[in-house]
Amino acid sequence: MPPHSHFLYEEGAAILGEKLVTKGRFNEERVIELLLHEPAKYSGISGTRILSDNLSDLKAQVAANKQGINLTHGLIQEYTLPQVHKYMFAVQENAEHAVRTMLKKMHVSIPSTGLKSTDYMDDGTPISLAITINLETGSAVFDFEGTGPQVYGNTNAPKAIAHSAIIYFLRSVVTSEIPLNQGCLNPIDIRIPDKFILPPATGASVVGGNVLTSQRITDVILTAFDACADSSGCMNNLTFGIGGKRIDENGQEVIEKGFGYYETIGGGAGAGPTWNGTSGVHTHITNPRIIDPEVFEKRYPVLLREFSIGAESGGKGQYLGGDGIIRDIEFLLPDVQVSILSERRSRAPKGGAGGGNGAMGKNLWVRNNGLVVNVGGKATASFAKGDGIIIHTPVGGGRGRE
Repeated sequence: MPPHSHFLYEEGAAILGEKLVTKGRFNEERVIELLLHEPAKYSGISGTRILSDNLSDLKAQVAANKQGINLTHGLIQEYTLPQVHKYMFAVQENAEHAVRTMLKKMHVSIPSTGLKSTDYMDDGTPISLAITINLETGSAVFDFEGTGPQVYGNTNAPKAIAHSAIIYFLRSVVTSEIPLNQGCLNPIDIRIPDKFILPPATGASVVGGNVLTSQRITDVILTAFDACADSSGCMNNLTFGIGGKRIDENGQEVIEKGFGYYETIGGGAGAGPTWNGTSGVHTHITNPRIIDPEVFEKRYPVLLREFSIGAESGGKGQYLGGDGIIRDIEFLLPDVQVSILSERRSRAPKGGAGGGNGAMGKNLWVRNNGLVVNVGGKATASFAKGDGIIIHTPVGGGRGRE
């Protein structure tokens, strides 16, 4: 998760498409080339730090897919291929019908001019959305015209990110029990201008698109429908590790073995029309579990000094925004490369229907001599032994006037 990447090659292995298994044989040599050697061809860029973990993960996914194939074959043998196809299509048709029905009901409370919403990334890039709903067909247009241009940074996002945010919203507001599938998007015409932040040109940096821009798109959609206040709007990506490329005493580029660690940290959820926002959680289109404190300290050279919910920091209103998280980590080895990739450090999560904004997040580098430095939303640095990082994650906006 490089916080200052500008080009795709700076973000590690970029694989357009490769055959992972050929005639039952896992193509390990090619995988090693793609993950370890290809990225390292660029100056200052290393391949994977722990190749064995990558290979084990991929082989586990191959095994899971093989089991899925076997189970599907079993269904076909038991019920015949036409019958299985019938129900596969029926699942999507049912989802499409549920979304069309929901959109027709929503149309009653939507102005004839449609819905509009704009929010901004911390660098000022706008994410704009206009929505129109066709009452007769139950279809809708989600038009991102007016969204800002591609950035010389890593918050660019492929089209799939916008599609994911939209399908998440649709599934969240459909009241009937339907499995998440492509049928939800069949009634939706998604219009995205080319070579903008959604999506950028080939080769642009995109590592922040999935973990940062996705959350802003989701907030924009929810604001357009007046569904709830903004949530933390950020996955608060923290990485640290040692190893990789360095220049030795002879001026030669060498690769040292090491380790890498990555976590995302929750924040506060936005308040809704009838509820307070939840504190200390991941929101919307992310929900990973964070490592247990005891395991964290056992496996990595760190001391977890604090992991708590910030006190009453949520947006004010009739319904309160959820509070954020405070995470304080001290490093017990020298020369640990620490990076933070985050948003909502200069633009607060907005309240809804007159509610107050939530507090912004902040990232503090605590030096072993007592100096405290605010590193901003996106930073990387080599931490000395005894240095620490304190992350205050953003909180949810409030809803309604107090």
